[in-house]
Amino acid sequence: MIKVGIVGGTGYTGVELLRLLAPHPHVQLTAITSRKEDGMPVAEMFPSLRGHVSLAFSSPEKAKLNDCDVIFFATPHGVAMAQASELLAAGVKIIDLAADFRLKDIAEFEKWYGMPHACPHILEEAVYGLPEVNRDAIRNARIIGLPGCYPTSMQLGYAPLLAQGKPLVNEAALIADCKSGVSGAGRKAEISTLLAEASDNFKAYSVKGHRHLPETVQGLQAIAGRKIGLTFVPHLVPMIRGIHSTLYATILPEARDTDFQALYESHFRNEGFVDVMPAGSHPETRSVRASNMLRIAIHRPGGGDLLVVLVVEDNLVKGAAGQGVQCMNIMFDLDEATGLTHVPIMP
Repeated sequence: MIKVGIVGGTGYTGVELLRLLAPHPHVQLTAITSRKEDGMPVAEMFPSLRGHVSLAFSSPEKAKLNDCDVIFFATPHGVAMAQASELLAAGVKIIDLAADFRLKDIAEFEKWYGMPHACPHILEEAVYGLPEVNRDAIRNARIIGLPGCYPTSMQLGYAPLLAQGKPLVNEAALIADCKSGVSGAGRKAEISTLLAEASDNFKAYSVKGHRHLPETVQGLQAIAGRKIGLTFVPHLVPMIRGIHSTLYATILPEARDTDFQALYESHFRNEGFVDVMPAGSHPETRSVRASNMLRIAIHRPGGGDLLVVLVVEDNLVKGAAGQGVQCMNIMFDLDEATGLTHVPIMP
């Protein structure tokens, strides 16, 4: 059994990890930390886990994290990198759901997250946890920087276009118009996410620059092997879960005869958590709710030169906790889908 610890078990990604890991046939939940809720049974805070999780929260000092095989950090930025050296020295693997190990450029990290990086030497070996792109590297990794929710949708949505030997679209002017449910902001008291503020409302935010932009550009350039240009505009929509990304790319004249539907189907043909839908489909966020599935549909309006790629995912599962479990399965030589075959919830 894999002894699993979760640091920061009281947020939305923390409880999602608990939901996925509790019935996992190869996992023994060993430690769940919360300084504030030290001693409180997990099921007292989250009644949905009654009968499934018998542990109580414990402070990090009491949790004996060094006895675990792998630790998930479902914490604010900066927490994982403060503890990484000690855990790795004890032979513990790390999967960080925050941004500490996503950006390879330390200056970029410090610019966007406003803090110095505590362990640049560990950052060098960290693997970006997008299985559909980095599966082989994940298999041998000691530390994973898990992608953000928006970047997962954008990178997988653009990957088939950029992974070719030559450009098919204008890679200098990619546009991503993305919408997220309110849970993407985390489980905290904040005016903008109050029911009376977020419900019956729709707005863009961080148009001048979002923290997920440099991460996404870094990933897309790694896929393409060349420079790309991306405009990314996030929006908040009045729903709890889900991301819907509408991606635009202008087809180059020499690629006008490309069968883009076939290109996407071929690229993802062996990916169990990426569903390329029939041509002309319109995927809905509820079709992936509470699942690790990402669905993609390809459109070419009027048969013209604009390619429109629609991508939906659950921001808490494929965009966070589920992708983390997917990486864990790979790291411990398990079937990648173990514990992740949940059918999406409808309605």
